[in-house]
Amino acid sequence: MLGALGAVLLAGGGWYVSLDKETRGILAALPTNADVLAWSQDQRDAAFRGMDRLSVLAEANTIAPSATPLPLPAGKPLEVPGIDQYLAQQRAAGIVIVQDGKVRLERYGLEFDAKGRWTSFSVAKSFTSTLVGAAVQDGAIKSLDDKVSQYIPDLRGSAYDDVTIRQLLTMSSGVRWNEDYEDPKADVAQFNVVAPDPGIDATVSYLRKLPRAHPPGEVWHYNTGETNLIGVLVSSATKKPLAQYLQEKVWQPAGMEAPATWLKGKTGHEIAGCCLQAATRDFARFGLFVLGGGKTPQGQQIVPTDWFAQATVKQKDIGEPGRGYGYQWWTYDDGSVAAQGIFGQGIFIDPKRRLVIASNANWTRATKGPEPDARDAFYKQVQALIDAGK
Repeated sequence: MLGALGAVLLAGGGWYVSLDKETRGILAALPTNADVLAWSQDQRDAAFRGMDRLSVLAEANTIAPSATPLPLPAGKPLEVPGIDQYLAQQRAAGIVIVQDGKVRLERYGLEFDAKGRWTSFSVAKSFTSTLVGAAVQDGAIKSLDDKVSQYIPDLRGSAYDDVTIRQLLTMSSGVRWNEDYEDPKADVAQFNVVAPDPGIDATVSYLRKLPRAHPPGEVWHYNTGETNLIGVLVSSATKKPLAQYLQEKVWQPAGMEAPATWLKGKTGHEIAGCCLQAATRDFARFGLFVLGGGKTPQGQQIVPTDWFAQATVKQKDIGEPGRGYGYQWWTYDDGSVAAQGIFGQGIFIDPKRRLVIASNANWTRATKGPEPDARDAFYKQVQALIDAGK
């Protein structure tokens, strides 16, 4: 019996040694709570680079990279005063600054590197809205003014019955929702744990029971659940899993270099408002795809030619001077736009300067600490350096 136990221990040790560093890291700091918002900072440090490694945390669909990755040649190094202090204060895992298609700055931290995959959180929202554009280009979605319930019949009779796709994209459905990340009773926490109705997608099951707060289209209100609903809509319209459609329409045609993954919810659908795991360089490549108007390096137009002209400009006022909301994009009045996720994930795109800044981090708080304002200040600092010819 002792010999058998020894063999098991030896086998287990061999299995552990065979794991990659991300999986070993997450095993060493395994979260004990299914709610990411309740994890400690050390648990987040380990998990954000390995969300897709253990099925006990979440199942994921894989997105295969391009056979011909888009080159990211080195450009003139960008010297940013105070960069080390900024990255430390942001608790940055990775940052890639690309201008005119060339990498001008690339740094990593928190034991993360260029080969790893960091989770996106709500940065995924901008990928999801881009897939709506692809579905429009393909004819799978006829019009943004179509009712959502036309594509998701289980929403008929709910507060979403008269909501259009455009209103979902601009987060102006008027349906009541609480997005407070630090309130465990908020909808953004509860809709992940409430058991879905039998045979109904988990997102649809939860959202179709919510009451109306405003008439559709009148009030902007941030709602992650609705981006998940957009993902269900895209899959329903295209008859394809969201990860497969992203692979076919963006990941491979736009020249992504590394595999990505997309976490799935409890009923097997990708969590469209969150949880796309990818290399920081590929997040930057997505920014270049947007800068190019949704055209691939081979000249294929993936979304309508005017898609990003609509998606990345202010469609709704959010009550903050100089900022607004487009089709799942945060907009700036200077023409810049950003995809943003809690705890410091972001893709900043400045068309005037042909600039993309992709960054990943693990902030001290989801959104309410000092880091968001510091990141906006950093964006402006980089813009000023480029304007000065640095």
